[in-house]
Amino acid sequence: MRNIKLTIEYDGKDFNGWQKQPDKLNIQGTIEKVLEEITGETIELNASGRTDAGVHALRTSC
Repeated sequence: MRNIKLTIEYDGKDFNGWQKQPDKLNIQGTIEKVLEEITGETIELNASGRTDAGVHALRTSC
């Protein structure tokens, strides 16, 4: 297993928040699905923060 840090920004207006939910469009599930298609590996994201439905995320300088 390997760990990779991702810093992402997204427009959340069409999503039902960050966390995976059955039968609802969400950020976590969407990113995992795309990464699995690219890598051919099972992907599990662990977030240090999450958002509610319709909320956007913008990276700021650390």
